[in-house]
Amino acid sequence: MVNFDVIENIANAVLVPTQLGGGIRTLETITRVLKAGVERIILGTIAVENPELVKAACAKYADAIIVSIDARDGQVATRGWLQGTTLSAIELAKNMAGLGVKRFIYTDISRDGTLSGPNYAGITELIDSVGLPIIAAGGISSLENLRILNSLGVEGAIIGKALYTGDIDLREAVALSNE
Repeated sequence: MVNFDVIENIANAVLVPTQLGGGIRTLETITRVLKAGVERIILGTIAVENPELVKAACAKYADAIIVSIDARDGQVATRGWLQGTTLSAIELAKNMAGLGVKRFIYTDISRDGTLSGPNYAGITELIDSVGLPIIAAGGISSLENLRILNSLGVEGAIIGKALYTGDIDLREAVALSNE
């Protein structure tokens, strides 16, 4: 890992739990990153390409493993959203749950960075299908979006562009999450 020292410094400097994803392809890398202080590992493309690695990681690290499901029109995309698949988000989630995954990040990539609001229907369908914690991402643009996501039962939300534009104030979002 090119940025391992930076990752380790961040994980040990902040007072909040950290998650790391991107390019994690081996059990050895997962072990190294967890030992460095990162609390959760996010697996994306590798979950589609090597489910056995996910199974082994879940067997060894259980709650520390998250699978990120990046979907466009309900179909999973991999390799940085560049490669489409015939696999549905629901199908991938069910397969991964069967391997021991206990938590998912769901990103509607057609909405990511658009501030157009989350895909509530897709998120609800995923929650209803797997019954496991879901962290929602893609299109979140307001505190009202966060309130609705909370009412749907999501565990958390990833906010990006809305923080940069000022559409969401981080202090207000944190206060909302504590209500």
